[in-house]
Amino acid sequence: MTHSPNSPTSTQVLGACPHDCPDTCSLLTTVERGIAIKVQGNPAHPHTDGALCTKVSRYTERTYHPERVVQPLKRVGSKGSGQFEPVSWDAALSDIATRLAAIAARNPQAILPYSYAGTMGLVQGESIAARFFHKLGASLLNRTICAAAGGEGLVHTLGGKLGMRVEFFAQSKLILIWGSNSISSNLHFWRYANQAKRNGAKLICIDPRKSETADKCHEHIALLPGTDGALALALMHELITHDWLDHDYLARYTLGWQAMRERALQWPPERAALVCGIETEQIRALALAYGACANNQQPAAIRMNYGLQRVHGGANAVRLIAALPALIGAWRNRAGGVLLSSSGSFPVQQNWLQQSELLAGRAPRAINMSTLGDDLLRPCSAEFGPAIEALVVYNSNPLAVAPESAKVQQGLAREDLFTVVLEHFQTDTADYADYILPATTQLEHWDIHRSYGHTDVLLNRPAIAPLGQAKPNTQIFRELAQRMGFTDGCFDDSDETLCRQAFGTGIDFEVLLAKGFVTLPTPDAPFAEGNFPTPSGRCEFFSERLAQLGLDGLADHVPNHEAFNSCSSYPLAMISPPARNFLNSSFVNVKSLRDIEGEPLLEMHAADAAARGIASGDTVCVFNARGTHHCKAHISARARLGVVNGLGVWWRKFGLDGTNVNQLTSQKLTDLGGGPTFYDCLVEVRK
Repeated sequence: MTHSPNSPTSTQVLGACPHDCPDTCSLLTTVERGIAIKVQGNPAHPHTDGALCTKVSRYTERTYHPERVVQPLKRVGSKGSGQFEPVSWDAALSDIATRLAAIAARNPQAILPYSYAGTMGLVQGESIAARFFHKLGASLLNRTICAAAGGEGLVHTLGGKLGMRVEFFAQSKLILIWGSNSISSNLHFWRYANQAKRNGAKLICIDPRKSETADKCHEHIALLPGTDGALALALMHELITHDWLDHDYLARYTLGWQAMRERALQWPPERAALVCGIETEQIRALALAYGACANNQQPAAIRMNYGLQRVHGGANAVRLIAALPALIGAWRNRAGGVLLSSSGSFPVQQNWLQQSELLAGRAPRAINMSTLGDDLLRPCSAEFGPAIEALVVYNSNPLAVAPESAKVQQGLAREDLFTVVLEHFQTDTADYADYILPATTQLEHWDIHRSYGHTDVLLNRPAIAPLGQAKPNTQIFRELAQRMGFTDGCFDDSDETLCRQAFGTGIDFEVLLAKGFVTLPTPDAPFAEGNFPTPSGRCEFFSERLAQLGLDGLADHVPNHEAFNSCSSYPLAMISPPARNFLNSSFVNVKSLRDIEGEPLLEMHAADAAARGIASGDTVCVFNARGTHHCKAHISARARLGVVNGLGVWWRKFGLDGTNVNQLTSQKLTDLGGGPTFYDCLVEVRK
């Protein structure tokens, strides 16, 4: 905490952005007389460099929102009616503990915690909460909804969630931005990419949607959703046939190259072009640009993001793209290689944070958060186990963000389901709660953060006192543990203690207190001489681990569950990329940001719209066998032919018919990792 030079009564408090974004910015919150008046980027943090996205720069508007939940609420109306009355903390926690104890006495696995990245903090995310549910013996949650497939793809190719250091993209000569609208979802990477562009680098965007990022790149390749693996194989084909390869790197630092070579040779550009819905010459030109970097010893870099892995073959696509740098030896240069996630770089003391020993030898079942709709409706069975009787939601809004939301809604509406929601606002999910418990925002609690876009650890100090009766997640679960009779000493750890010990001795906490961030000592070019953290120590084109599971050890193109042109009733592919001014379902209720977005939109190509008699501004019904969603059509060059873009994730209560795009998405899963397939979705549209 420092005194602001602008006012003798102001202080500036160092913090960290908690949201699900690879940038993990360092924040400065200006406080006057106990009130946060401004949140800005920390200019002393190199990655933040004083700049924030539009969303987080308005964080005070979110914290002091007039509809903020600041006292415990108990349901008095029917589920979904949103009717609640205030209740004391003591009454709420006592009743919750009593009801959870009764369920646990029958079978604790009938209790399901549901959480994700409403905060990315290690303390408010998964520390005391995990300890509480481990002690209780509740079902575990497979937290798959964002990055599971891509993470598995990296693990089985590079050995972990690792890659280039983001700052070195500024020195690259070719950057492929693959499956990412970086301007809205990775702003500070875009700054490095722009620096490279000014220095003569070529930027190519690979994305079904002509995003704001695509507008600023030299070229846009608008492939069909779920065909990224086919494109990567065709690039390999061209690199092989033209001998744009680093044979020494392949021989010394890769595993399974000959098998990969044979598979790639089955994918000439003509074949991939038909699958991807693009021109053959686009593939040839892309391969030439990538291969030329090898011949000229210029660094070529790939920035993937998670959009491309939200399809049936998402993990295999990531495996193939992550393998490309090894073909041309791009890893030899610190400005070459690939980055999807850097989260594997951090020495997080996960077992200590979550205290897995509290399970005491039990092995509770794990529920996949991406199949919540089905799982809430499953009866007790030998295969599934007990029906879910209680749901405790924190850091998430599953009714808005989970796939096939009609089933999620049906499950939440069960009168025999006891639901507790820790929240800042009365979200779609909170409307179905039996109790809403007011949680603190990032400005009101301690937390510590890693990143999946850079390699800095960030500390968040509380800048203001909690509003009203709000409490940190950690404190809520401590008090629940006390009422449940849990006396283990680990429930006494303070939030500051949790922050201090989250990384063990790997981080100097005094530096964190002083600066707000610490940079990990990672190598500039991590795989210049191999040293991949795989079982073989090499980049693994072939994974023996997958082969032992009975899977194909060699990556391949895996078609979508709902492949383009596979169903005449639903001829359009739909993707649901985030609206620029929302982050998943966060910020949707911030009026100034919602005013910028306007209303839920479906972007359509002019030819697709004309064939259906649809004009911009028309109300349309988007539908498939899973449901219908009403929104406004926007005829836009951002949509490619045959693909519609349902911008999300709006709260359902702001939709024209009380739905959002997840009314249409399916609960089918990815090839590896059990991830969701949001962008593997066929629909039809009518006026």
